[in-house]
Amino acid sequence: MQLVTLLLSFLTALMSFNAEAVPAFVRQTGQNCLACHAGGQFPELTPYGRMFKLTGYTIGERTVPLSVMGVFTSNRVKVADSAAGHTQDGTLTFNTGSLFLAGKITDKTGVFAQITYDNYASPSDKIGFSGHTGADNMDFRYADRLVDNKTDLIYGVTVHNNPGVQDVWNSTPAWGYGVVPGSTGIGAATTPMLDGGLGQQVVGAGAYVYWNQTVYAELTGYRTGDGVFSFMTQGNGTQTVIKGTNPYLRLALTHAWGAHNAMLGVTHLDVQQYPDPTNLTTATDRYRDNSIDFQYQYLLDPHTVTATVTRIHETIDSGTLGTLAESVDSFRAKASYVYQAKYGATLSYFDVSNSVNNAGATQTGTQGWTPEIFWMPLQYLRLGVQYTLFDKVNGVSTNTDGAGRKASDDNTLLFYVWGAY
Repeated sequence: MQLVTLLLSFLTALMSFNAEAVPAFVRQTGQNCLACHAGGQFPELTPYGRMFKLTGYTIGERTVPLSVMGVFTSNRVKVADSAAGHTQDGTLTFNTGSLFLAGKITDKTGVFAQITYDNYASPSDKIGFSGHTGADNMDFRYADRLVDNKTDLIYGVTVHNNPGVQDVWNSTPAWGYGVVPGSTGIGAATTPMLDGGLGQQVVGAGAYVYWNQTVYAELTGYRTGDGVFSFMTQGNGTQTVIKGTNPYLRLALTHAWGAHNAMLGVTHLDVQQYPDPTNLTTATDRYRDNSIDFQYQYLLDPHTVTATVTRIHETIDSGTLGTLAESVDSFRAKASYVYQAKYGATLSYFDVSNSVNNAGATQTGTQGWTPEIFWMPLQYLRLGVQYTLFDKVNGVSTNTDGAGRKASDDNTLLFYVWGAY
C-alpha cells in the first residue's frame, strides 16, 4: 500500500510540471519530446533526433544538464519459477532509477551519461538479486558539420561503453528491443556480443561520418574498460577482459522522401575475450559478429509508424585446443504505431538459437512474441502493458527444464510506469 501511495504521489508531482520542463535535452533545445522521439516513444529517434545525436548533442543552449528517470513494474508469470529470484505475482515494485548527465558541453562537444540503480540487479560476481547501482550507457562526443551547395558532411568522434549505444537507428539491439526496464525481453537465451555482451564492460573510441544524409560510416576500437576509463564500467560485476583493441565497423545507407525515411545497414564486431579475466596468459575466445538491419519510419501527425528488422550471426572460436567452433543466431523484428503521440501499440518477434557442437554445450535459444499497448498522457510519462509469449525456451517447446515445464509456462504479463524529468 505504501508503494502505491508513493507511485500516486510521483505521478501527481510529474503532472504538476510544465510540459516543456522535461529531460535535459528538451530544456537545451526548447523542443518538445516529439521532435527527437518518434511519436514521443522514447528512446526511438526521429530524423531530427538522429541529427541531434550525430552533431554531438550540441543543438541549442547550455542548461542544467541533469535528468532523472524512474520505472515501476508489475510482473506476473503464467507458472512462477521460484528460482527466478524476483517477484512474479503481480506486485507493483520499483524496478530501476537513473540519473543522467546529458547535454551540450561546448559548441562542438556533448555528453549522454547514465548511472542506474537496479532493484533486481544480478551482478556476475554474486548469486541472486539485490539492489545495485552502476554505470549505464555513456556516450561522449565531438562533432562538426561542413555544409555548402553540394555537400552536407557531419563528422565526429565518440567515446562510449557499449557497442551499439552510439548508433542512431532503432534497429540496433541497444535501442530497439527490450528497451523497457524490467521487461522480460527474450528470456535467458545466449545472445551475440553485439546484443549487450560487452555493455558497461569496455570503452570504445571511434570516428564517424554522415555524408549528404545518405551514407553513414563508422570505425571504432574497443578495449577493456579499466584504468582511467573505469568510471564507465563501475558497479557491473566482474570485469570482462578483452585482448588489445577490438574493431567495430558500421555502414548504413539512408533515404528520406516526404513523411517516410528508411535505413539499411551492416555491422561487424570482432572480439578476443579472455575466458578467465584473472589469467591473461591463456588463449582467447574469439567472437565475430555480422549483422544486417533495416528500419522504416512514417512520421505525419497524428500518425507515427516504425518498423525494424535485425539479423545477427555470431561465430565463436574457442581458445581451447580441440574445441569446435560454435555459433549464435539472432533475429528480431518490431513494428509500432502511435496515434496523436499518446496512444500506441507494438508487436515484437524474437528468435535466438545457438549451436551445440561440443560436449557440455546446451541449447539456450528462445522464440516468441511480445505485443504491447501503451499510453503517454504527458510527453515525459508512459504507462504500458506487454505480454511475452514463448514458443520455445532452451530450444524446445516442452520439457524445457527437464522436469516437464512448457515454454508457454514462461509467458509473462508486465505492467509498467516509466517517467522522466
